[in-house]
Amino acid sequence: MKRTATAIWNGTGKEGNGNLTTQSNILNKTPYSYTSRFENGAGTNPEELVAAAHAGCFTMKLSFVLGGAGFTPTSLETTCGITMENGAITNSHLVVKGVVPGCSADDFKKHAEDAKANCPISKSLNTNITLEVQG
Repeated sequence: MKRTATAIWNGTGKEGNGNLTTQSNILNKTPYSYTSRFENGAGTNPEELVAAAHAGCFTMKLSFVLGGAGFTPTSLETTCGITMENGAITNSHLVVKGVVPGCSADDFKKHAEDAKANCPISKSLNTNITLEVQG
């Protein structure tokens, strides 16, 4: 399996602008710029997309891990916060809440740690990954 995305950028790093398009066209010429990345301007940014990818990948992996242990989650909700300092992503912080009938809080935390360590996005990130389990 191979997935693709295309970035187009015009102009300088600070004054320029660009757009992102994914293979699925969910992002289709979605704008990004210096202000959307480093300030509060309109548009997306790479760090936001990494956060979405990590939250989505981790949550799906957790569902698979729970299923493998005999649990069927009613709902899983993950928020991911990406920290960027001095031009590098220094942390990806996952916060997960789950409703998993029959699964104790200790077992849920254990399965969440497994998912954190083994989801493909976690494996691809060269940064500190932290996890907070709620509920």
